[in-house]
Amino acid sequence: MNQFSTILKFELKSCFQKKAFVGITIFLVLVIAFVMFSPRVFGMFSDDDTQSSESKPVILVVADSPKNADFLKKYFAKAFVDYDVKISDKNLTDVKNQIISQKAECAFVLKSLSSYEYYVNNLSLYDSNTQIADEALENIYRMNEMEKNGVPMENVEKVFNTSIEHDTKALGQNQAQNFFYTYIMIFALYFVIIIYGQMVATNVATEKSSRAMELLITSAKPVSMMFGKIIASCLAGLIQLVAVFGSAYLFYNINKPYWTGNPLIESIFNMPLELLVYMVIFFILGFFIYAFLYGAIGSTVSKLEDINTAVMPLTLIFVIAFFVVVYSMTNGSVDNIMMVVCSYIPFTSPVAMFTRIAMSTVPFYEILISIAILVASVIGIGVISAKIYRVGVLLYGTTPKIGSLLKAIKKA
Repeated sequence: MNQFSTILKFELKSCFQKKAFVGITIFLVLVIAFVMFSPRVFGMFSDDDTQSSESKPVILVVADSPKNADFLKKYFAKAFVDYDVKISDKNLTDVKNQIISQKAECAFVLKSLSSYEYYVNNLSLYDSNTQIADEALENIYRMNEMEKNGVPMENVEKVFNTSIEHDTKALGQNQAQNFFYTYIMIFALYFVIIIYGQMVATNVATEKSSRAMELLITSAKPVSMMFGKIIASCLAGLIQLVAVFGSAYLFYNINKPYWTGNPLIESIFNMPLELLVYMVIFFILGFFIYAFLYGAIGSTVSKLEDINTAVMPLTLIFVIAFFVVVYSMTNGSVDNIMMVVCSYIPFTSPVAMFTRIAMSTVPFYEILISIAILVASVIGIGVISAKIYRVGVLLYGTTPKIGSLLKAIKKA
């Protein structure tokens, strides 16, 4: 136990002394601080009078006839609330020149109430102005036709201007609300497991290639060394996550009034405590599984430059799991058969089951089964990895074959 605690303290201290660790943490905290404080800072330099006097982008409407001009201006102004809608009596050349010179954002040149030409300088990939105009003109056309057939205009406007109210009650999870913080948490798990798992393998391979392992192995048990390194890396990863997300939460609360009405930011920082607990559980268990394997693989490598090739298959497993989860999230189908299967596979369940918990309603017994499988896998993989580590750190030269490694493990 004394050996384990000594190695744990040494490895943890080494992590905190690394410039990359400290630099990345400080950089992320500063970026989050900049984002969280930006509305407050920009608000200090903005002038309310200037803001109120700022003109909206101009939309030009060329009416098909003078009698429809006021009608079109009224309903286009309702449809394009963020624009200043103006009726233009200029010819088409002047209208185009105004758009090119950026005096107007775009223009709708009507041939009739059911036909128009849309002019814009640079057509954006996300330009939805024609869809809005189509809907507005459809209503105008119908109202015009109903008025021609003797229906009073006030009755026509009442029918077409009636808005439907609805209130959505989600009995389970709200995927739209939970999507952003689930994605951030999944990416954080992916980032930490890959980075720190690779770090464990690299540290083991570095010690082995420098022949320092021969000295260390005589003064400490291999199991103590392996567990000390892995738990130290896990604690370092947790501390880094707490520092980054803790500072984000602190900065958000300091600037909370400035983020009111922003559904994205509010959804991220209103994450339920229960979900945070699940994230910590799946993070720790998932990290241990991959860290044990990274450590075992690192012990079988004789040259540091071979480490990336050796750990590539293991890294690909987690990368595939990450993309399966992201694909399911973006499709809104987190309970598909692939995700359900991945929820019980130890290598994929840390991200798959966590995503299902966050974005779906998962029975509690399924969560318990997934966690139980993970715990059993951590113990089993930990024992096997410790035996591989014990044999591998003393093997030099070519990378041992699986058969010879298994025989050595049996003897161990």
